[in-house]
Amino acid sequence: MSEATEQPAPQVDADAWEQACAEDLAAEKARRKAAYGTPPGSAAEELRRLMDAVSDKLAGIQAPFLGAVAQGTAEQVARQVVRQARAAVEPVIERNSGVFDHLAAAGSELLAAYRSAVETQESRWTQRSPQGPKRPGTTRDEGPDGEHIDLD
Repeated sequence: MSEATEQPAPQVDADAWEQACAEDLAAEKARRKAAYGTPPGSAAEELRRLMDAVSDKLAGIQAPFLGAVAQGTAEQVARQVVRQARAAVEPVIERNSGVFDHLAAAGSELLAAYRSAVETQESRWTQRSPQGPKRPGTTRDEGPDGEHIDLD
């Protein structure tokens, strides 16, 4: 071939595949978020959200039987307890956020193992007949006093 007949190589974007995958992943995440809502965060984030919810709930508690002064004192005590709990828990979460993810995963595995064990036992219970286990080739019947009689 001569140089006159050769065509220049097309320009290829080296990152095209990476960009296409990133766009597909973003579209899939958006579709799942629209269909199922916001996915849960890490275990550490969920613990923080729980602490926020508890503190909001404690701040909103109104005791009708307490007077105005006692109500104000109870709110101050609740806020102080929440602040102390947060001060104790936040550093632990910051230093060990991966630990919470591992604990959450371990808890999920334990739950799956428990569920499997329970389902297995339930299937054993439901597969048994009310008269008890049968031997192959035998039939059972009840006598007049309710005892089981083999009719081989």
